[in-house]
Amino acid sequence: MKTFTLDEVQDNLIGKIGTPLMDKFEYKLHKNLIGKAIKQTRQERNLTQEELGKLIGVQKS
Repeated sequence: MKTFTLDEVQDNLIGKIGTPLMDKFEYKLHKNLIGKAIKQTRQERNLTQEELGKLIGVQKS
């Protein structure tokens, strides 16, 4: 049975670094991580989404 490194699997499934497919994957990953960080911080400060929106000047719509 042949074994593969994580880099080899990523290159095969997602694409090599610098390719459009890898760039899209990394963009979505970063977006997801930022969203989770915002949610976690909001919850730690006991803020609702609406309260956070008011603090940063965003309206519900």
